[in-house]
Amino acid sequence: MIKKLIISIAALGTLLGWRGPETQYMYPVSINEILTNSMSDTPKLKRMDQAVDSFMTYWDLKGASLAIMRNDSLLYAKGYGWADKEKGRPMTPGTTMRMASVSKLVTAIGIMVLQEKGALNLQTPVFGPFGILKEYDKYITDDNYYLMTVEHLLRHQGGFPRRFGDPMFSTRTIMQQNRLSKAPDTETLLKLELPKRLDFEPGTSQSYSNIGYLLLSLIIEKVSGKSYEQFMQEEVLHKAGCYDFHIAGNYYSDAYKGESKYYAHSDCQPVLDLMGSGRMVDIPYGGNDITALMGAGAWVGSSIELARLMSSINGLMRVPDILGFFSISQMTEYYDEETYPLGWVDARENGELTRTGSFTGTSAIIKYYPDGECWIMLTNTSTWRGSRFTKNTAGLFSNLRQRFSKSLPRQDLFLEK
Repeated sequence: MIKKLIISIAALGTLLGWRGPETQYMYPVSINEILTNSMSDTPKLKRMDQAVDSFMTYWDLKGASLAIMRNDSLLYAKGYGWADKEKGRPMTPGTTMRMASVSKLVTAIGIMVLQEKGALNLQTPVFGPFGILKEYDKYITDDNYYLMTVEHLLRHQGGFPRRFGDPMFSTRTIMQQNRLSKAPDTETLLKLELPKRLDFEPGTSQSYSNIGYLLLSLIIEKVSGKSYEQFMQEEVLHKAGCYDFHIAGNYYSDAYKGESKYYAHSDCQPVLDLMGSGRMVDIPYGGNDITALMGAGAWVGSSIELARLMSSINGLMRVPDILGFFSISQMTEYYDEETYPLGWVDARENGELTRTGSFTGTSAIIKYYPDGECWIMLTNTSTWRGSRFTKNTAGLFSNLRQRFSKSLPRQDLFLEK
């Protein structure tokens, strides 16, 4: 359903994140700087807060943030626990965190923006003489690569082999096999991976692929002429009113202002730093090359700016959309229970959408429901039962919606100054 609302010029400016008119030029401000936990405090939701606290205790989570949106209005936003327990810094609605594979949804939006600009389409080949990334043809030995399209990458239908593990998370093995002193850069990784034969002809099956979304990141760079991060910030995120998204660093010292600290599960042991320092490190800080994931899993952002991004791709009109109706329909189209949608990890026939993400020190989930509610949770702590944790979080959302949806505040935190 599309709501037609008349928005005043002043409200529109607020929606787009502008401050003024006290300055000569209006400039953007992130809602991360504005919203506080107290803005969502209400006696009616004390039991909901208690349920979230109990969930965190059960899963031994140091911190989490929850954002709830309905029909483009942000009704509830709160941080629970600690953003950095050792420094006594509490979690807030605006605390930013790594979002793992939720980054894929962000990347897919970028691809759709380029399609709307006429710079590519979903059937554009990835490799070959007319391919966007034809400069990598020199590494290819399997002609099936030349059948691969942008859409195949978006739907995890590229056919990339997984027999020896996910190359984006098998860095240690790759280093040992190729006698590398530190994690390979993108060029080196593709030089090693592209000569391998595909597991199936692109488009004939599907297999979840991080390297496919790395290639989509490179496609965005090639077509736009900008770095992946720069294009996504300038042409996608800022236009959606999201001003505090960044590509993650690998170490605690790389953290952005307002970013959380990350915690591995309790039985996780230190590992050798992948970046070649020779030190033993906690896995969230040097155990994986997070930065190298790019659009497959490297974005840092807050739950409330994720909600803002969702409000800009849902076809409603209170918050201006950054995609047209056709692109939104393409991204959310249901094919069957087996086919991955574009960017999302699951699309149901009734319109329910899901995007999840997790790796050591991080978990994230977005659930968009047919009634217009969108629930988002980010945590700064991993569990050893990744898939079970995701299912439990979805179950938590279902339970809380049933009990508290009617009690959510009648407010729009997107309009807070």
